[in-house]
Amino acid sequence: MNNAIYNQLRIFQSIAQEGSISAAARKLEITPPSVSKALKLLEQHIGHPLFTRTTRRIELTDAGQQLLAQTTVAVDALQKAVESIKDQSQQPSGLVRITLSRFAYLLILKPCMAEFCQRYPGIQLEVSVNDGTINIIDKRFDLGIRFGDILEGGVVARQLMTPFREGLYASAAYLAAFGTPASPADLQQHKLIGYRFITNNRILPLMLDDNGEQLTVEMPGQLIGNDIEVMADGIRSGLGIGRLFEPIHALQPDKETFIPVMEPYWKRFPPVYLYYPKSAGKTKRVKTLIDFLLSKSA
Repeated sequence: MNNAIYNQLRIFQSIAQEGSISAAARKLEITPPSVSKALKLLEQHIGHPLFTRTTRRIELTDAGQQLLAQTTVAVDALQKAVESIKDQSQQPSGLVRITLSRFAYLLILKPCMAEFCQRYPGIQLEVSVNDGTINIIDKRFDLGIRFGDILEGGVVARQLMTPFREGLYASAAYLAAFGTPASPADLQQHKLIGYRFITNNRILPLMLDDNGEQLTVEMPGQLIGNDIEVMADGIRSGLGIGRLFEPIHALQPDKETFIPVMEPYWKRFPPVYLYYPKSAGKTKRVKTLIDFLLSKSA
């Protein structure tokens, strides 16, 4: 593969990722006509159109989808290999993209983000907070943080946090009005502050640990949210029983007003892991953030 084809593939992938020629040009810091010319030359070389274009959007053709799927990992690996050699004589610099859930941001990244940016001014940190499960290779993230170490192929996992429980909490006003539940059966007479999981748009039922067996409880409720702050505010306001991870509860400024209920049934979650593609972990800018986060978890 000659340099021209390699460069054309990089431009093609940027168009697919950014959704337009102009956005790809901005990302690559070149002119839109240069992007259009590179795409045209690649399509001529392959013999198939790679995008269908309308006045409003640009979409991959079947050939474009196949080319993207079959070249993304290879082009990324080449780029990372060159970058890792170049990095050896330079200070860490460049963009590092990380995806993580809201709880992971609050517990892991937020407390040390300013320190990292001050220590490594050459690194540009892009933080994407998303409670859904993200395939970091497909979405071109350098790092991710989530529960568990069962990951897609080609990804490394490093533990950041030990297992912890999801607690159930209510306000004193709520318990005074509705009583304190002592068993799963009691919960039918109570309200649950619901959580909607953004990946599948489902409202998650309450999951309890009943002597090692998972117990799912359906409960009525008036408030539904998809954010930790909504959950905590609902508990404060006496709108029902809400779920908070124990470390998140510990961060609340008024945590003493959150009264734990049903503690023998609290579910324990697996360890939290930092994960990243094997190739990404070899570049200085990414490895710098990996080592930094691991040092903070030690």
